Amino acid sequence: MKGLKGKVAIVAGACAGIGAATAKRLVDEGAKVVLADINIAESEKVANELVKSGGDAVAHYFDLMDESSIQDLIKWTVEKYGALNILHNNAADTRAELVASDIDIADMSIDTWDRAFQANARGTMLLIKHAIPEMLKAGGGSIINTSSGKSLRGDLTQPAYAASKSAINCLTMYVATRYGRRGIRCNAVSPGLILTPTVLSVIPEEDLHQMRNYALLSDLGVAEDIAAAVVFLASDDARNITGHVIPVDGGYTVQHPHVNEMLEALEG
Repeated sequence: MKGLKGKVAIVAGACAGIGAATAKRLVDEGAKVVLADINIAESEKVANELVKSGGDAVAHYFDLMDESSIQDLIKWTVEKYGALNILHNNAADTRAELVASDIDIADMSIDTWDRAFQANARGTMLLIKHAIPEMLKAGGGSIINTSSGKSLRGDLTQPAYAASKSAINCLTMYVATRYGRRGIRCNAVSPGLILTPTVLSVIPEEDLHQMRNYALLSDLGVAEDIAAAVVFLASDDARNITGHVIPVDGGYTVQHPHVNEMLEALEG
């Protein structure tokens, strides 16, 4: 893709899944990548693999809940590579205990709600806040946030997570509006169900079968599908795209609820 060779990128939340796949794709396109995560051990494993394959990548610890840690990440990146051109905000709090407590709004503790917003919405905002000055110094840049399909439609679970991702959607539009004339683009990708090892370990096969049956395409997405969208938005090929939340979900959010039954009838 155009304009990625030699660019400096931070992937926040890069130890596995979408973040790791995005870091790999950015390295493959010639970017210098900082893999930022609270799980530094796993991030270092991914970074080392990328270096062994000839890429320029390094892991750095950061805590999404700690502003000083975010400031240190940005400062360290610029000191090491001289600039910051790309930020992929992929970090979020997806711990099992938070997911388990994020079920019904009528029974939810305020701690669950606050934690989702502090980690996801506030953390994303702080990464953008501290990245913008460095991108302006570099003459512009591209910010790509990871949203969620849950932020685009109603669902039965995870209202706090979904609302925090909706806040990221709005933030994406505001950053694009405020900084577009100064060379900074800001977009978001909204993944559907992505078949990462974590997802496959917790979702029953019957649920996966139902999701596959509802998807408009032949199968569910994988982390590399999201990485491809992120890297495109980071590149000069997307120079005229900003302020958008782009679903990468196999068409899951574009259809009416009855479409699945109609397709089955047509195919039968």
